Order: sequence, then structure tokens, then C-alpha cells
Amino acid sequence: MSLLIIGATGTLGRQVVRQALNEGYQVRCLVRNVRKANFLREWGAELVYGDLSAPETLPEAFKGITALIDTATGRPTDNLNVKDIDWDGKIAVLQAAKTAKIKRYVFFSILNANKYAYIPLMKLKSKFERILQNSGVPYTIFQLSGFYQGLIGQYALPILEQQPIYVTKETMPVAYMDTEDVAKFCLKSLKLPKTENSIFALGNPEALLSSEIIKKCEELSGQKTIINKLPILGVKLGRQVTNFFQWSWNIADRLAFIEVFSGNEDFSINYKLLEETFQIKPDELLSLDNYFKEYFKQILTKLKDLNYNQAQTAKRKDLTF
Repeated sequence: MSLLIIGATGTLGRQVVRQALNEGYQVRCLVRNVRKANFLREWGAELVYGDLSAPETLPEAFKGITALIDTATGRPTDNLNVKDIDWDGKIAVLQAAKTAKIKRYVFFSILNANKYAYIPLMKLKSKFERILQNSGVPYTIFQLSGFYQGLIGQYALPILEQQPIYVTKETMPVAYMDTEDVAKFCLKSLKLPKTENSIFALGNPEALLSSEIIKKCEELSGQKTIINKLPILGVKLGRQVTNFFQWSWNIADRLAFIEVFSGNEDFSINYKLLEETFQIKPDELLSLDNYFKEYFKQILTKLKDLNYNQAQTAKRKDLTF
């Protein structure tokens, strides 16, 4: 089976590429910047130029492809607006996929996206889900709550750097998952005919509150958290102002997600259904505890080495006087 992976240089995309190559798939990656994506070629993937904002560059990438795995999504740091990627780009990709008659389109959406039409990214994800379901292209849709990797910048780094963490009221528990495990489900779906034309809420069996995540970081780092509580009304106002201007949609999305996780929607998942379908047991997944333990072990070792080297350098300087 030959795979085309879009968004291959991203946090999730690179994990899908790595695991697909390890499993023996022929992997082609659609990339805008071949030089920056060269590490994928070194792993064994084929690189082909393509730009979601230029539909004419897409058909060539689909030649000889069996299945499409689309991990691309708008990011606050991207020069393109979220609409350029998550709507215009997706429509162009879907048209190319239909023309190429691919056997499966794996799409990653957001859990509860249909309940937050005021958030551009979630509105577009939900809207594209419906378009894909009615397209005639065989599909599998995974609705995600969030990645472990995103918790590093949100909680771990501020605690290590003794910077404040901004929170609103206590949030609903969220079923975060490691990107390696998301990739595992993604590739397993291609081997299971029963996952065709199906939607799965995907996440870890353990859903956690922000206070529980902060506590884990404190225990592993040995440092206390500086918590600044934001009034939810202020977050809503900030989101409404930035949402008024299309160029600031990405900023509005970031504010809106703070608001979303402070609401009453359930971002946990029914893992029993996933286990029955994919035959992947909970103990085969990386827990957040183990993910954080490995992260803090590595970072604290690096900080210790850095402090030692700085002390040695200072000592040598003292001896020269």
C-alpha cells in the first residue's frame, strides 16, 4: 500500500511517517519546503512539492497513491490563515483524492468541533467532516482532544522557567494522547475494513483536569507553580475582538480553546469502543505520567550539565587572574 501524507513535518505527521516506514509502507510526503523536510527523505520517505493554497500542484502527488493521511492543520505560527489550510486547502485535497480514486482518506478533526461554530478552526473542521462523509471517498475520521506534546509549552516549560500559568475556572477533564499512539491508531485503521466510513473519538483512557496536570509537573520538576486566574468574561471579550478581524483568527482560536476547556462539554472518550475495534489495549499506550517522567528526566539532566559546565568555565576564569 502506498501512502500520501500531508502535514508530514508537523508534530503528528512525522510520527505517522516514521511508523508507516517502519511497517513497510511506501510513503510519499507532500511538502511546501523540500529543504526543511529533508529529514523525512533521510528516514526513507519520498518528498514531492505541493502547496494546499495552489491546487494545481496537488494532482501529481496523488499518482499511484492508495491512501491519504491528512494531518495538516492551521497553526498560530503559520503564515497562512487557518481558512487557507483547513477549508480551501482541504477542498482542493479532497478533489484531488476523488480524481485519483484513492481507497481511504484519513482525516483528523477535533472532538466536539460541531458544538463550537464560533471558533473558526473548529467550525471548518466540523464542516469538512460533513463534506468528506458525503463525497463518495472512503474515509476514516479521528476526532482528537489534544496531544501530550502540547502540554509542554502550556504547563511544563512555564513551571521550569518559573513563569506564570494562566487558567480560568476548573476545566472539564481532557483525554490527551501521545502523537505516537495517535499514529498507531491511524495506521491500524488502514488494515481494518470495519473502520471505513467511520468516525472515532480518539484519546487516552485517562482524562485529566488542568489541576491534575499541574500537580504532576510540580512533583516531577520539584518546583511550585505560579498560577494566574483569568476571568472567563475577559477571555470571551478577547476572543470576540480578535475574531472580528480575519487576520487574527489564529489568535482568536487560542483564546477560544481556553474558553472551550473551561466549559461543560465532555472531552473524555469511550476507550472500550476503541479497544474493541482496534484491539489496542490501554497498557499499550504511553501514559501522561511516563511521558512527563521522561521529559523532565531529560530536561533536568541537561540543566544539571549546563550548570556544571558554567561553573567549570567560571572556575577556569578565576584561575587566570
